[in-house]
Amino acid sequence: MAIDHGSSEDGLDGTAPRHGFGVLERTVEACRQVDRQQMRRAVDLLHAVNESGGRIYLMGNGGSATTAAHFACDLTRMPYSLPRTWRRFRAAALTDSLGLLTAWSNDADYTEALALQIKALLDPVDLVVAISVSGNSANIVAGLRAARDMGCARIGLLGVDGGQARELVDVAILVNSPDYGVVETVHLGIAHDLAFGAVQKSSAA
Repeated sequence: MAIDHGSSEDGLDGTAPRHGFGVLERTVEACRQVDRQQMRRAVDLLHAVNESGGRIYLMGNGGSATTAAHFACDLTRMPYSLPRTWRRFRAAALTDSLGLLTAWSNDADYTEALALQIKALLDPVDLVVAISVSGNSANIVAGLRAARDMGCARIGLLGVDGGQARELVDVAILVNSPDYGVVETVHLGIAHDLAFGAVQKSSAA
């Protein structure tokens, strides 16, 4: 399925002028189709890695990089908001370090910049969350391969068929829409649900 980078063809109803508001309807429909079983598997994996003392590293490009940062923030901050015993999460977005990202992009290659961070920072007990609409971004694919080779657990928040990334993750959560904006919006909602679910599960352990 081809990816649509944005369309203004759909209106709020069949007669209204078309100004792109159909994104709202397409987002709701895409949310309904997300596999909840895969989301539960992702929560369980986040919890298991946290219980074993592992860290969670997230990565993405563009809008997906901001979702990665948001997800990491929620995982790190949310436990402190719970009114019961909690276990801390240690999470970080690999794309948040401009120094490391640009150093390896300059000294090696942008395609390998995330993979080199993974090799330098991660241990086998850690987990990588890859967020990508196409699942085919070269730096994301390289990062997942590096994490796999190190024995790290891997979760993918992906679009449509998941691309190459789907074969490189333990849990793939797919958003079935050809519209980048829809997929990115649903990914953020999924990130909220996963963070809340994992933190709640850990606080109850």
